[in-house]
Amino acid sequence: MAFKEDRLPVIVACGQAIEREELVGAAELMSRAVSSALDGTGQLVNRIDRVSVVGIMSKISASPAADLAKSFHMSPQHTEITQVGGNFPQWLVSRAADEIASGDARAVMIAGVEAQHTQKMRRKLREQGIELPANDPATHAGATGQDRIPDPVVGDPRAGVSSSELAAGLIAPVHIYPMFESVIASRMQRSYQEQREFIAGFLSPFSEVAAKHPFAWFPQVRSPQELYTVTPQNRLIAEPYPKLMAAFIDVNQAACVVVTSLAVARECGVADSAIYCWSGADVNDVWYPSSRPDPGVSQGIREAGKAALGAAGISIDDISLFDLYSCFPSAVELACDALGISLSDSRGLTATGGLPYFGGPGNNYTLHAIATVAERLRESGGVGLVSGLGWYATKHSIGIYSDTPPVNGWVRGDTKDVQAEIDAGELAVVEGIDTQETGTVAASTIIVDASGNPESAPVIVTLDNGMRAVGTMSSDELAGLSGVNLVGKKVAVQGTPPVCHLM
Repeated sequence: MAFKEDRLPVIVACGQAIEREELVGAAELMSRAVSSALDGTGQLVNRIDRVSVVGIMSKISASPAADLAKSFHMSPQHTEITQVGGNFPQWLVSRAADEIASGDARAVMIAGVEAQHTQKMRRKLREQGIELPANDPATHAGATGQDRIPDPVVGDPRAGVSSSELAAGLIAPVHIYPMFESVIASRMQRSYQEQREFIAGFLSPFSEVAAKHPFAWFPQVRSPQELYTVTPQNRLIAEPYPKLMAAFIDVNQAACVVVTSLAVARECGVADSAIYCWSGADVNDVWYPSSRPDPGVSQGIREAGKAALGAAGISIDDISLFDLYSCFPSAVELACDALGISLSDSRGLTATGGLPYFGGPGNNYTLHAIATVAERLRESGGVGLVSGLGWYATKHSIGIYSDTPPVNGWVRGDTKDVQAEIDAGELAVVEGIDTQETGTVAASTIIVDASGNPESAPVIVTLDNGMRAVGTMSSDELAGLSGVNLVGKKVAVQGTPPVCHLM
């Protein structure tokens, strides 16, 4: 071997947990995943130098990592929690691999959880006038953490949208990802209905994978027709997406992964289960969606994939197992285009079933993907690629894994120069327009209310002077825009925030 075993990062412990029926607190559910991961790992628990927790939306203490360490009698030097972003699980694994390869850490435990389903169940019980049990774990943020210092927060703290986007009502992912889809549909000359049917063709196989996954929230196969047909149960949310094409966040799911060195794995008697971390890379797209030169392309995924594959010394053809982040269909399409693979690739695009069918536990989905890919590689061998994504196709983290050692040990992909190039491509966005200007719609969607009627039509417009504006179509024109993809249409723009009219 061309490397020292004490500098070779491996994943040796993975655990996942799910609770569909009972009220369960986020802290308890995360502990279940950690217990599952650490079961049978000997003294590994005593080697952990850092406990990292992926940012949690569900009710929990301000020190979930410190609380978790205490409950498992760990004495890590560091505890932390991340900012918002589905990229963070892979980002944390890559950083842990860096520290092990440099000798700065022996083992790092990464865990995450969401218990949104419990919170939904509690709301329903209250609405029905049913008294919650006095010992309901979901009513407590974590008593052990009330007197603790909050865990330090790591990661880029920038908000995901600009003030211009916020003024146009663009904050929910389910309103922004459809705008990327509008660009893709327009490029392929498909109507929204045609795009829905096309999307259903590659999403149905995702549901087939979820149907076989023991920790999937919806273990059932969905036909393409079931996915694309708009019904009261599958209502349209924002063109072209109905409900069954969107990430499902009301889940109770948790996951845990431990990264250590091959030497420590041998000491603890778990080297036989080691999955090797080959490489990783992180790249951001232009931060705000409205400032991206092409909202239907991800330079970030392209460069992160190129860097990770290059660092591993392989090509995309060498990958045998994928899990591509799949909060919405456009995320999958952007990734396939960037990585140079087909949406119908015979290797499949997901190991879990994806966020709409496996479940979308907030920022933590990708930790489930890493755990699942590791288990699959233990069973069948090969090389796996996992992609994580944060905010609005903004932050991208890619990892390469295998059941065999990398020829050159762990290698971090160098993305400094390409990141600077991407950042330099940011387009200026005007906040308001005093005198009417004209431009062309670069991205759009139609947001639909619960009754199926158009509620608003946000647009990103490229003005004739090359700058961008983010606005909404005039309410006077809204009724006639149902089902209409506005990309490529000429519009007149004026106001603060801008209001647009078809020309």
